[in-house]
Amino acid sequence: MAWQGTIVFFDLETTGLDTKSCHIVQLAASCKNTFNHENTFTRYILPHIPIRLGATNVNGFTFRYGQLFLHKEPVSTMTLYYSLTTFINYLGRFPRPVLLAAHSSKIFHGRVLMRVLKKCSLFEQFKKVVSGFVDTLPLSRKLYPQLKDFNWQDLVQRFPFEGKYNAHNAVEKAELLEVLFNYWDPDNDDIEDVTDWI
Repeated sequence: MAWQGTIVFFDLETTGLDTKSCHIVQLAASCKNTFNHENTFTRYILPHIPIRLGATNVNGFTFRYGQLFLHKEPVSTMTLYYSLTTFINYLGRFPRPVLLAAHSSKIFHGRVLMRVLKKCSLFEQFKKVVSGFVDTLPLSRKLYPQLKDFNWQDLVQRFPFEGKYNAHNAVEKAELLEVLFNYWDPDNDDIEDVTDWI
């Protein structure tokens, strides 16, 4: 039986990997399995701390003179508060219950998102729309125990995909995660096993 509700796939690009202090520089989501006309969401966010060199090497973002750049090209940014508010509005358009899915949601994506929602006093508004977080990392381990590695690149190589995959574009990662999830076709028990309810 298919999941009754909506699963929205999301990804973050950040200034670093410390879940207690990193800033979000890109927030993106995808949900194509609905009649909603706005299938994807993305916002670039101006950080208030430097982007760590390791993060830049991975995601291509730099921050100079009050401007955010992606691969040396300037991008139009919004405030964190406005980005989160528009994200909540985007999520509110889907049939409930809404679950947010990310690869490593439990240890990274979900933690960072929850921290900034609380910091911006938007958590109460968020939890009226979102019921929980699905972590596709343990889901992939559960469904494919014969695999050795479960990072993005390995999963992409293991499953049939067309076109080039940019592992550090948050929009593309969210869209690809949705494709992967639909290909895996987990049942409701599998989904509930890897869901942290709010």
